[in-house]
Amino acid sequence: MRARINRWTPARRNLVFDDDIRTSLVQPHFVVAGKDVDQPIPSMPGINRQSVDVLLKTIDLDMKMGLFSHMLFLVLDAEKKDPTASFASNANSPLHEAIRALKKKYGGEIVIMTDLCLCTGTDHGHCGVIKRNNIENDETVEHLVKIGMSHAKAGSDYISASDMMDGRIERLRGKLEEEGYHSTGLMSYSVKYASSFYGPFRDAAESSPEFGDRRSHQMDIRSGYSEAVMQARNDQSEGADILMVKPGLPYLDVLRKVADAVVRPVAVYNVSGEYSMVMETNKNLLQRALVVREIFNSFKRAGADIIVSYHAREAITENWI
Repeated sequence: MRARINRWTPARRNLVFDDDIRTSLVQPHFVVAGKDVDQPIPSMPGINRQSVDVLLKTIDLDMKMGLFSHMLFLVLDAEKKDPTASFASNANSPLHEAIRALKKKYGGEIVIMTDLCLCTGTDHGHCGVIKRNNIENDETVEHLVKIGMSHAKAGSDYISASDMMDGRIERLRGKLEEEGYHSTGLMSYSVKYASSFYGPFRDAAESSPEFGDRRSHQMDIRSGYSEAVMQARNDQSEGADILMVKPGLPYLDVLRKVADAVVRPVAVYNVSGEYSMVMETNKNLLQRALVVREIFNSFKRAGADIIVSYHAREAITENWI
């Protein structure tokens, strides 16, 4: 563990240590290839797939409004996908280009988190290398390390491991140390359930599995607190700088238990299904503001230091919090 990682820049310190909900918010973005691409996602009103040039303008407006933390997801065209997500580590991908441009412009005033999983880059849509219809954990971890290191080299503040493979935090931390990336943080999706609330995200990222499901590696929705605490403590011991609970609203009780059991900052992901339900049932802006404010406060009360939410931009722009 390097305790300085979460204190490294002004933006990291504000994200992790400030009790204000505004500074706790992280806005997700979907990055695609091309120019002038600003494609709405039908199942997620207000959220678009964007090429790097458009994304930079969007984040520039976000920064001016006071939204300083951003999570980037790479969305690949079908021809770039293969069984091992090999293009995901390509230094010339739209994701890597966006990281470099944002860090060059904003430096320590922005927090860039980059999603690390094979699902958006594989032609089968699963989170790992498939052999005999099973995900090979340890082989997958080696590919994750390669992709993660490419994010670190581009300048990502936090590599956000969302894959749920065993041992990936330890291997990533070891590789970062070995290559001298002592300030690059790891945010582990430590407690990620095989939830039914991810549907709109899979539409946005084009990452639905072609066969089967993700229950062999994501946590069973029926599992008790002991497994959640075990997962979080294990990732903490392996060197995670931030621990994630995902989804948010159905697992507020788990979030509280995890927050009480660990000493590292805890994040919660207000996932796409939760977002889309609110957007669909609260067309009135004032009513939506009240709902979102209530949701954010429930996360804070349950122990979240950081809130990843598609509502972040609208909440800050409209001064809901």
